[in-house]
Amino acid sequence: MTSPLSEFQGNDDAAPVDMLAALFEARGWSIEELSDDEITGEVQGSWAKFQLRGIWRAEDNVLQLVCIPDIRVAQDKRGAAQELLALINEQMWLGHFDMWSNGGVIIYRHGTLLPDDGMLSLRQAQALVETAVDECDRFYPAFQFVLWGDKAPRDALDAAMVDAIGEA
Repeated sequence: MTSPLSEFQGNDDAAPVDMLAALFEARGWSIEELSDDEITGEVQGSWAKFQLRGIWRAEDNVLQLVCIPDIRVAQDKRGAAQELLALINEQMWLGHFDMWSNGGVIIYRHGTLLPDDGMLSLRQAQALVETAVDECDRFYPAFQFVLWGDKAPRDALDAAMVDAIGEA
């Protein structure tokens, strides 16, 4: 049986949604193609399952990757969560975290501008997905410390960063 990625070996590039679909399938993740321009799947992170969503905007040549760690912020915790988001985003080089105003869901988003041909390489796809999952894993404990442990945002981030540094 051939791998879904076998057709993309070497320097082959593909349409972004097709490449992400092949990558998700090769990794054994659940996958649903919502349209020609949108795909969703689920991956197990270190702390929880994350929903990954790739959205292609051909008119802008932008692929947006969204990772949703299934963290919902209660109304009474939104101020602390917003403060934590600001502190976390200061640490980010790629992508950022947001909280949807409707429902208080925490998400990680990263938009990638692709070349004029709108093609995505396997390496790019892997890097985008791995970065999204890694960032959600890295900061998941900080959100839990604020939302469930009632820690102050700075203390929660400091504790999460110490934990992340100490893991082997």
